[in-house]
Amino acid sequence: MTVRKLKVNGKSLEVEVPDDMPLLWALRDVIGLTGTKYGCGIGQCGACTVHVNGLPVRSCQVKTADAANADITTIEGLANDGELHPLQHAWIEQDVAQCGYCQAGQIMSAAALLNQKPNPTDDEIDGAMSGNYCRCGTYIRIRKAIRKAARFDNAAAGLENS
Repeated sequence: MTVRKLKVNGKSLEVEVPDDMPLLWALRDVIGLTGTKYGCGIGQCGACTVHVNGLPVRSCQVKTADAANADITTIEGLANDGELHPLQHAWIEQDVAQCGYCQAGQIMSAAALLNQKPNPTDDEIDGAMSGNYCRCGTYIRIRKAIRKAARFDNAAAGLENS
């Protein structure tokens, strides 16, 4: 067991974990942030997606030791001062979730996309979201929610015509 310093959702934390513990389990079992889901355990389904230094990663494949001192954002940290992220609003408005299990990973991948491409094309959305699997098949609603959130973000930033 080793004490690791993590910065999760803007808060500095120290966790005592085995050197090889995946970040997923440190987040869920040690820190208690259960929004990040275990899906396949091999980095293929996307349910465990979080941001590390702004990039989407499969937390089941990242060792906690490798994430030490990085800026980690989970679905719980996506909201800003209690105000839902535009993607979270769009997800609700578009009634995206059915079972909901994959949705945290879906939203985290979509947020990383919108951070890089504020006005993505359908092909860019599909590319960024490939590897995030939804057993309920809500892909059309996911794309609509991403488009809606992009319009909201662009309008808020004064980029309506981008």
